Amino acid sequence: MRPSDTVGNTPLLKISDKLYAKFEVFNPSGSIKDRIATYIINNAEQKKLLKKGDTIVEATSGNTGIAIAFIAAERGYKVKIVMPKNMSEERKQMIRLFGGEIIDVEDGDFDRAIALRDELSAKHGWFNTNQFFNPLNIECHEKTTGVEILRQTENIGKISAMILGTGTGGTMMGIRKTLIKEYPKMKVIACEPAESPVMSGGEHGTHGIQGIGDGGKFLVDLKVLDEILLITTEEAKERAKKLIKEKGIFVGFSSGANVLAAERWIQKNNPEGIVVTVLSDRAERYLSLF
Repeated sequence: MRPSDTVGNTPLLKISDKLYAKFEVFNPSGSIKDRIATYIINNAEQKKLLKKGDTIVEATSGNTGIAIAFIAAERGYKVKIVMPKNMSEERKQMIRLFGGEIIDVEDGDFDRAIALRDELSAKHGWFNTNQFFNPLNIECHEKTTGVEILRQTENIGKISAMILGTGTGGTMMGIRKTLIKEYPKMKVIACEPAESPVMSGGEHGTHGIQGIGDGGKFLVDLKVLDEILLITTEEAKERAKKLIKEKGIFVGFSSGANVLAAERWIQKNNPEGIVVTVLSDRAERYLSLF
């Protein structure tokens, strides 16, 4: 068995009576992005688009880059990761330890990171996993994460809402496709950084909730969202700290944002059923930022 064969089937943690969260730190490189990296690369291998020694290129805030670098190390690929300079040093160190090379763009400039990724892929013939626009990103969560949540909540109760921050949007859209079939009245609520409220119609801005609010809507279908909640970087950071200190749940800032947004929605709406969210990654990739 390879490390990537252990991706998925993560626990569902009870945060409170009405809030449950997928604990994605159990994936081998420590984040939910192991799912899409494995899914997309497996698909490419099946279609013979990748062979040992080939180069993979991707634009990322960090977690997808770490996930791709881990699988590349496992399978003998080279990796080029394009990311904004202001992403945490811990993320960059993890990518480099797996053997990946980092190409910097200006702080928060995901549009440039994506454009440069595409240019490099076209110029050198590198394989582009294309996470921000790849339908396999959605399909992965529809067929894995969403199915797992359905199974894990069978004996808990009906799902009233899913509340989640979005980076590419693949996690939210994929899980929704599975859950909405079983719970057609389920609310789908996004959260995004208050400093960069792009989905809410505001301007893109620099923020510190790495992994969500990457500056665009990407795979998100705004028509299926019932609500968008805003969380500041400081609020996300403080909620993550509380999860670590009060519950021993060692997670990063996007997890803090997800949990806080869900708690606020539960308090305001008092749903009949439960709310589900995601604990996206481990806190070690934020240590210098706490």
